[in-house]
Amino acid sequence: MDHAPHRRRFLECMGWAGTGLLWTAGGGVMSSITLDQAAAATKKTGVKPFSFLQVSDSHIGFTKDPNPDARATFREAVAKINAMANKPDFIIHTGDITQLSKPQEFDDADQILREAGLPVFHVPGEHDMLDEANGQAYLDRYGKGTLGDGWYSFDHNGVHFVGLINVKALKAGGMGSFGQPQLQWLKADLAGRSSSTPIVIFTHVPMWTIYEQWGWGTDDAAQALAMLSRFGSVTVLNGHIHQVLQKVEGNVAFHTARSTAFPQPAPGQGPAPGPLKVPAGDLRGALGVRTVSLVRGQSALAVVDANLVA
Repeated sequence: MDHAPHRRRFLECMGWAGTGLLWTAGGGVMSSITLDQAAAATKKTGVKPFSFLQVSDSHIGFTKDPNPDARATFREAVAKINAMANKPDFIIHTGDITQLSKPQEFDDADQILREAGLPVFHVPGEHDMLDEANGQAYLDRYGKGTLGDGWYSFDHNGVHFVGLINVKALKAGGMGSFGQPQLQWLKADLAGRSSSTPIVIFTHVPMWTIYEQWGWGTDDAAQALAMLSRFGSVTVLNGHIHQVLQKVEGNVAFHTARSTAFPQPAPGQGPAPGPLKVPAGDLRGALGVRTVSLVRGQSALAVVDANLVA
């Protein structure tokens, strides 16, 4: 077996790895360790850092290759969270909760996440906007206290979190879009924040253009990023592309997340995006968790991934 894969193969493997992101923060510093390392460190020191976990693209209701039961792998991801000696403070789900926006799919996703016993913050993916009312089912369930199409913000332990919606007007193969009303709200939301405040943006479609031909980007993201330029530390989390890709540009670190249901091909590697078939016996080895570190005032993050069967 080749133990020194070239860069593309490494990125493809990383793209299959993971069902969640664990972010930890203690003493003003976020640190990156695997879940097993976090459990061991907590047992040794007795100190629990501030942490939160990102899951994405659970696609509850998906039943095709390579995963005939997306509910089962999502439940396994939650079991991984429950196995932690000290749980994160909350979970962020970055969209495509469901496959077809059906009430039963939303119900099942909620029931599985409740098993974690943690608060959950959502933003929708395009698969959550397929009801006849163009996303009203999502808003009725998760939109309490939000504005517009479901955007909102909150603060936790000195970090400002902003949930943005870029799938409301998404067309097949088209780029994501925030729209002017949401961008105006974002400007007002950030106006009173100190430039030293760490900012975490979470949304579904990437805010940097990864592959325009597949709509893997947000067409008006530059306007949002301009508003964020004065902050020393900005982290952008998203889903949608079902693989791990990272980019640091100035003060902003971009991180895409893996799906808990199935991988997708690397950008441009194939005729179109969609479920990437892998051998059934390899699927769970390709799903896992990821921890990420962020030092206050800096934008570079360290990433470590671990699979579900580890």
